[in-house]
Amino acid sequence: MKALSVRVDTASPVPPYEQVRIQIADLIVGGHLVEDDRLPTVRQLAADLGLATGTAARAYRELESAGLVRSRRGAGTRVAPGHAPAPESELVEAARTLVTTGRRLGADDAQLLAAVRVALSAPPEK
Repeated sequence: MKALSVRVDTASPVPPYEQVRIQIADLIVGGHLVEDDRLPTVRQLAADLGLATGTAARAYRELESAGLVRSRRGAGTRVAPGHAPAPESELVEAARTLVTTGRRLGADDAQLLAAVRVALSAPPEK
């Protein structure tokens, strides 16, 4: 089981379950967590982050609904297959395009990052 580098900002207007969901999704999509990597139990994640178990469970349910993880009683929660990251060069080029377009529209770094988070939280395109 890999350690997760997830943090919750209690001052953020974003609900804690959503902060956790976004960060774990980022780790999966970014290739830091790969197929079949085991995530901490709901109880362990909640304890590590100082959250209620229901909050951690909701984050995992949302990730499962998005097809990023799969949970099985006795086997835990694991990264689902089919989420290999795009080659790094393609990702960097896509990020450059986003930054260039955002700058042209007058966006600052915070707005660009917020836009990426919104895009990541949207259901995957079919």
